[in-house]
Amino acid sequence: MFLLILPIITVCASAKTEPIKFADFESWTSREVKESGLIGGKTKTIYVIGPEEHFTIEQLAPYNYKARTPWTSSNIYAKVAGIIKASNSVEPEKRESGGTCCRLDTKFDGVKVLGMININVLVTGSIFTGQTIEPIKSANDPYCNLDFGIPFNRKPKALILDYKCKISKRNYVEKWPGIGHKTIDGIQDKAEFWVYLQKRWEDEDGNIHALRIGTAREQLDHDVLEWQNGHRIEIHYGDITKAPYYKDYMGLDTPCRTLNSKCKMVPIIEEGWGNEWDTPTHVIVMITAGNQGAFVGTIGNSLWVDNIKWEF
Repeated sequence: MFLLILPIITVCASAKTEPIKFADFESWTSREVKESGLIGGKTKTIYVIGPEEHFTIEQLAPYNYKARTPWTSSNIYAKVAGIIKASNSVEPEKRESGGTCCRLDTKFDGVKVLGMININVLVTGSIFTGQTIEPIKSANDPYCNLDFGIPFNRKPKALILDYKCKISKRNYVEKWPGIGHKTIDGIQDKAEFWVYLQKRWEDEDGNIHALRIGTAREQLDHDVLEWQNGHRIEIHYGDITKAPYYKDYMGLDTPCRTLNSKCKMVPIIEEGWGNEWDTPTHVIVMITAGNQGAFVGTIGNSLWVDNIKWEF
């Protein structure tokens, strides 16, 4: 009887995985953007994790992320005061073993206005579930066009992915917001993976509130030069602040925003921790080569990811 039951137990205990759409990184949209003559007039290619499409300069228009893909990134098409600018810090790259992965880099994006005024911006390669509202019209508020999260009402056990990385061990970061530069000591820029499962609702004034139902967050602070295939990041449910694995960076401090029902971008106000049996309404998956926010980080940090899946 035991020998008959054992295969059934084994099947029930085995984990079921489910790929996230386009997260095998075999399909990309490429967009050619001709920048304005005031900043040099170069043609740049920016990539979108999505269906295999190609848009020429003449076809350039705001990209409808929501209709095409669950993913957006730090790659942008901006039109500020009539000046067109493109930035690309996330792109496809061939894996040594075959196929394509996603490469994320922290890098400079510098231009000269009329060949004289230098504008230098530090850009951190990041991808996340959600959408970018294009074109970007201001550099003063870097999060004002980023709509974080997609509808999601399931409760996975973990996020599974392949990754490798090159992470600087320098104990300082640099801030390049466009004009000017400064060094901030005592901080290491780290790559990160995180998953936030939220239960959201909107009040009568259009504010978006949320409870944190599930949390997974992992930081990378050193080089991992060989591919780590099938890396597992467990998702923890409910209030995790008393758990031994809890870190301060897992807390309710996200600066994320979203569109409300009036098509206005508003902060996501995390009111507290949900119960373990609550059902989420949205999920944010964030993968980034640096964790210091807009315009701050360490140039040269690189992260490669592939085959992102849910485990149920």
